[in-house]
Amino acid sequence: MLKGRITVLGCGSSSGTPAIGCTCPTCVSADPKNRRTRCSAYVELPGAGVLIDTGPDLRAQALREGITRVDAVLYTHPHADHLGGIDDLRAFCYVKRGPIDLFGNAFTMENIRTRFGYTLMPATPVWDKPVLVPHDVDGAFSLGTTVVTPVPLRHGSWPCTGWRIGDMAWLTDVSDIPGDSVALLSGVRLLFLDCLRERPYPSHLSVDEALAWAECLGAERTVLIHMTHELDYHALSARCPRGVEVAYDGASFDFRIG
Repeated sequence: MLKGRITVLGCGSSSGTPAIGCTCPTCVSADPKNRRTRCSAYVELPGAGVLIDTGPDLRAQALREGITRVDAVLYTHPHADHLGGIDDLRAFCYVKRGPIDLFGNAFTMENIRTRFGYTLMPATPVWDKPVLVPHDVDGAFSLGTTVVTPVPLRHGSWPCTGWRIGDMAWLTDVSDIPGDSVALLSGVRLLFLDCLRERPYPSHLSVDEALAWAECLGAERTVLIHMTHELDYHALSARCPRGVEVAYDGASFDFRIG
């Protein structure tokens, strides 16, 4: 049986935790599980290293986890906390002396083409810019021998993409999961799920909404991500039912590919 491994590079919201200027109990906590960089992940597959999003903390996250190989990036959507670290892909292009493939829905890829067109140019002898190749995807595709399935989501008024690989799925920045996408998640055993804060928010799941979706989707293990500083790791963990847990930066999980 083939296995993959996913590491939570960051499980924080757009402000990170601690938030600048905040003295709430979570922000002043000395517990490392309450220190959250912007939400992203690194997935190790047979023959490939894959990022999910490139947030503004990518360089620090990669150094922290010892990541030196990136072959592809799976983008969820083009908000700054998920895209703003795109320039840091230059280092990985330099290491491999080759381009990195980007995958996402047409909305996200067009945003990248418009805002970061300089990253889509041919390599120079000094590799002074990222060298990226965008791919619009609306269905399953293969990275080497591994099938990757985009999962369409709603992020307020924006189309967002979740990603399923084997029996693992990463669903960040989601306010609703359409019925067709629920079907795409059948059989998922390891689920990473948006959980912004206690109070409802127009483009994210609240704690209660996330727990309801966790029950609905029925994964053996649901891990809550994309949390604001309002949520303390231990207090939220104490509220989680069996099979649901709270992410922290650097947490790693094995999953089945096939």
